[in-house]
Amino acid sequence: MRLLLSHPAHFIAFGAGSGLSPVAPGTVGTLWGWLCFTAIHHVLGSGRQADVIWAGILSVGWLVGLWACTRTARSMNVSDPGAIVWDEVWAIWLILWLVDAPDWRGQLVAFVAFRFFDAAKPGPVRWADQLFKRQPGQPIGWAQGLGIMFDDLVAALCTLLLLALAVAVRQGGVSAGLLS
Repeated sequence: MRLLLSHPAHFIAFGAGSGLSPVAPGTVGTLWGWLCFTAIHHVLGSGRQADVIWAGILSVGWLVGLWACTRTARSMNVSDPGAIVWDEVWAIWLILWLVDAPDWRGQLVAFVAFRFFDAAKPGPVRWADQLFKRQPGQPIGWAQGLGIMFDDLVAALCTLLLLALAVAVRQGGVSAGLLS
């Protein structure tokens, strides 16, 4: 708790404390991100102007995340601490913005799909997770901050691909032969 309040980077990286949950900090951080998204989306509304603002929030959030995750990992002397959840917060914002689900049920499906990809780390997510791992004796640097963020970006992209395929199948836009 002392680390959380000792520097703005730690407060951000720990998702305002949600990452300090003793149980499933990634899931709690993602829930925190969903709640924040809902509040921000309520204020911004929909439309072109809101989309431009969201694009800005996500761009700045990525850069702030690189800084906060790197600084916090250095302070903890752990290359990818589980308590760092800004990557989950940022990724769920990206997903929910792009999916633009009209109600909580669609958002819940996106949340569950993202948590699957982030926690199970199948295929490309595992590759992304390993890409920037610290080598023995190597100091924690920007590569580890990028790694913290990057695997969640890949998990978000996998989530978006899965959801797009599900919508296409539901609407009959993908032939049965392609899926078999």
